[in-house]
Amino acid sequence: MIDNFALGLSHGLLLLAAWLLLRRDDLDVEPRADDPAMPTRGRRPRA
Repeated sequence: MIDNFALGLSHGLLLLAAWLLLRRDDLDVEPRADDPAMPTRGRRPRA
C-alpha cells in the first residue's frame, strides 16, 4: 500500500510549485520584439 504521507507530501509540493508559478507577475507579460531588455538567445539577427 502506498504511504499516505509520501503521497500527500509529493502532491502538496506540486501544488505549492504550481501556486507560486501562477502568482508570478511576468506570467501574462509579452515583451515587444524591439525591447532591448529582451534576451537575444534563439533569435536570428535582422538582415
